[in-house]
Amino acid sequence: MLRKLSVIGALMLCVIISNGQDSTSKSEKKSNFTFSGSVDGYFRADFNKNVANNRTSFTNSTGKLAFGMASAKVDYAVKGFSFTADLGVGKRAKEFAYNDKGILASVKQLYASYSPADWIKITGGTWATHVGYELVDPGGNRNYSMSYMFSWGPFLHTGAKTDLTFGKSTVMVGVSNPTDYRKVPSDNKKALLFQYGYAFSDNVKLYLNYVGGQRPTDSAKVRQYDVVLTAKFSDKFNVAYNGTLNSSRTQQKSIYADASTWGGSAFYFNYDPLKNFGVTLRSEIFNDKNKLAALGSAPFGSSIFANTISGNIKVGPVTIVPELRFESASKAVFFNKDGDGKSNASSFLLAAYYKF
Repeated sequence: MLRKLSVIGALMLCVIISNGQDSTSKSEKKSNFTFSGSVDGYFRADFNKNVANNRTSFTNSTGKLAFGMASAKVDYAVKGFSFTADLGVGKRAKEFAYNDKGILASVKQLYASYSPADWIKITGGTWATHVGYELVDPGGNRNYSMSYMFSWGPFLHTGAKTDLTFGKSTVMVGVSNPTDYRKVPSDNKKALLFQYGYAFSDNVKLYLNYVGGQRPTDSAKVRQYDVVLTAKFSDKFNVAYNGTLNSSRTQQKSIYADASTWGGSAFYFNYDPLKNFGVTLRSEIFNDKNKLAALGSAPFGSSIFANTISGNIKVGPVTIVPELRFESASKAVFFNKDGDGKSNASSFLLAAYYKF
C-alpha cells in the first residue's frame, strides 16, 4: 500500500513542480505532459439499515465515512504519438480492476496511441470500456452512486483498437482479452469490440456499442449490445439515455444452450440553474428476470426500478454531492435490519471529490 501511495504522491508532486515552472517561465515551450487526478470519499446511510441492499459498484457501506479513490493521470502527446497512465488506489480502483492483484490493481488505464493522420488513431494497452454512459471516476458522472448497468457491464479492455473518423461519423474496431481480464489463460478466445458514433449536431450525439467474446470462468459466449444518446437543449438543461442488453449462452456437452439475458434502460436529466449548482435525476429499470447472477445472492428473477436524485454543489475544485436513492423490485431482493426480505429500499449519500 505504501508503494501505491508513493506513486500517487510522486505524480501529485510533479503537478506542483510543473505548475510552478509554468508560472515562473511563461516564455518556455509548453510541456507535452498533462497531469490530472482526483480524491473522493462519501458517507452512505441505508434507511433499512442493511448493507446488503447496495447491489451496485463502489458504495458498499452504510452508516460510516468511507474513502473512495485517489487517482493520478499522466498524458503525454507529441507528433501524432500519445501515452496515458491512469493510476488509482482505494476501494473504487480495486473494484474496477477486480481481476487483478498487486500493482496491476492500481492501474485503471495504461495505453499508447499513434495517429498517422487526423482520421485514424491506433491504440494498444488497457483502457476503460466504451460501453455505457457512466465512468469510473466520480468527476465524470453527475450521480455518485453507480447504475446497475454500469455495475454489471464491462469495466475495462486490454488489447488493441483502431478509431476512424468520417465526417460526422466515428467507428472503433478492436480485439481484446475477455472482458475485464488483463491476464487470461492462453486457451481463451479474444473478444471483439465495436462502436459507431454519429453527431447529428454539436448538441445531439448517438453511440452504438458492442462487446462479444467468451467468458473464461465457464466458456459461455457473451454478447453485449449498448446504446447511448445525449442531447443538450441549453446551457442549463441536457438529457442522456443509456440502454443495454447482455446475452450469455452456456456450453452443455459441446452444445451451446439457449441464451439468457439481462438488460436495462436509464434516463439522465441534468439541470443547472446556477453556475455552481446543478441537480440530476437518474431513472433506471434493470431486468434480471432470466435469473442470472447479476443480483448476487439475493433471490433471482427480479426487475428493479431505481431513481437517484443527486445535487452537484461546486466550491472551487471541490464538488459536494448529496444524493437520495429509491428502489423498488418485483421480488424481495432487499432486506430490513433483521434480514427479512423487502421489495423496496432507500438510502442517503453525501459525497465529495476534489479534482486537480
